Amino acid sequence: MANSTMVTEFLLVGFADGWKINFLLSMLFLLMYLATLVGNIFIIIATTFDQNLHTPMYFFLRNLSILDMCYISVTVPNACVNSLTDNRAISVAGCVTQIFLVIYCAFVEILLLSVMAHDRYVAICKPLHYPIIMNHRFCIWTTLVSLISGLIYSGVHTANTFRLSYCRSNVVHQFFCEIPSLLRLSCSDISSNETLILISAMIVCGGCFIYISLSYVQILSTVLKFPTREQGKAFSTCVPHILVVSVFLSSLACVYLRPSENSETIQDVILSVFYIIVPPFLNPIIYSLRNKQVKGAVQKMILKSFI
Repeated sequence: MANSTMVTEFLLVGFADGWKINFLLSMLFLLMYLATLVGNIFIIIATTFDQNLHTPMYFFLRNLSILDMCYISVTVPNACVNSLTDNRAISVAGCVTQIFLVIYCAFVEILLLSVMAHDRYVAICKPLHYPIIMNHRFCIWTTLVSLISGLIYSGVHTANTFRLSYCRSNVVHQFFCEIPSLLRLSCSDISSNETLILISAMIVCGGCFIYISLSYVQILSTVLKFPTREQGKAFSTCVPHILVVSVFLSSLACVYLRPSENSETIQDVILSVFYIIVPPFLNPIIYSLRNKQVKGAVQKMILKSFI
């Protein structure tokens, strides 16, 4: 890899131009990061130690919380420290690691959200078959398949990115290492990279979005047959789920499917925030902390810690 590039390190541009704006954004994202960690830690502890929460739905919620903590930790702490200290350099090895982990976490998150949509579909539309379909073996295998396939997917994209030569510039117009931003710096032919990104995005993002959408359409059509009071509860649960998934996948698609010639730093940063920071921050609130059982378990846990 060292022989294929003339660049020995990259320079990240940060969140925005100007020290004051950078400071404010750094503090905002740092607070969101800490809130994400606290919320997900509560969920992990509650779903682990409360026997009432040992069900497939909370099994996947616990996995999502662990993943979200890793996902947001790959980029935000380093970006905040770099912005506050004005140290924007990142080594090639660090950039490789960051890209690999970001793609890996994003890929596994998409698959987990799809499995969770399937879990809700079975629970609401086929409640009598729920224990048979969503058994312990199914939960373990789907999680393992997501984790292992993520390694392959991320490895292919990372290797394909860093086989290129980078000799134009070492300034990455982003607050973390991201494939589209790096492709703009390459002096090699990137047509195969763009084709691979397009095909994989259509298969993974498009396929999962269609599956999640169809699952929630089936759920909502079934819910319409419920009493009015139950309909309100179901809609208040499903609609936020759909919104978070839509924001996550649409921002991801906008970043990775835009032509590599476009270089709008502010727009890139905003779109990246919507798939890097916002989903891990909102997932604990929408998927878990609005749930009465999880809230009850968290409250018991907090009370025990003070007694």
